[in-house]
Amino acid sequence: MSQKVDFDAYTADYNRLLREGTGFFSSSETYFASYKVEQVRRVIPLPVKRILEFGCGIGRNVPFLAAAFPGAEILGTDVSPASIEQARQENPGHAFHVESELLDIGTFDLVFVAGVFHHIAPAERPDIMALIARRLAPNAHLCVFEHNPYNPVTRRIVSNCPYDADAILLNPSELAALMKAAGFDVLAKRYCLFVPPRLAALRHVERALTWLPLGGQYWIHATTRA
Repeated sequence: MSQKVDFDAYTADYNRLLREGTGFFSSSETYFASYKVEQVRRVIPLPVKRILEFGCGIGRNVPFLAAAFPGAEILGTDVSPASIEQARQENPGHAFHVESELLDIGTFDLVFVAGVFHHIAPAERPDIMALIARRLAPNAHLCVFEHNPYNPVTRRIVSNCPYDADAILLNPSELAALMKAAGFDVLAKRYCLFVPPRLAALRHVERALTWLPLGGQYWIHATTRA
């Protein structure tokens, strides 16, 4: 495994690097944030009172979460202090905290995690999933997005991305097993990001392809037990 990436070093250039790495699919880095939140909103019943984005980075997803779940209190956590500071500046009205096992922020109805677990060393993943489980209320929801290791284009993007230098991709079965071991009930595993936004007329096709392991990413929806 490569030396762990210091995300503080990439905070200022995160969006630019994302655009450069994924420009063939979409020229707007916000597309990926809005897309993921849209997928989650379809399956999460309202009302949702409290949302945690675990590994929020610079807070790109927070405005879309706020729009999709009006009235919800949204918090973000991340291990990068520089990213948290930028998230605070760009998302006034929402709370952001540097991540720590000692951080006491209560429980949530929904935890949203996007592209985080591939940065966590495999030996540390069970403890992180257990930490997330402790932050969810009974009958709450967890939605986790990850890069699809079966997609060769995704693997190429990851291998060329500076802030993915420490990435160890995990497949859906591995992620689902982590969830189950932490006490979650896994409801669904879906592949996504098949169609670029310039082919928006074909977006409806994606809903019929969620079983096909060719999407750029996948996501898993799980719930806590009462």
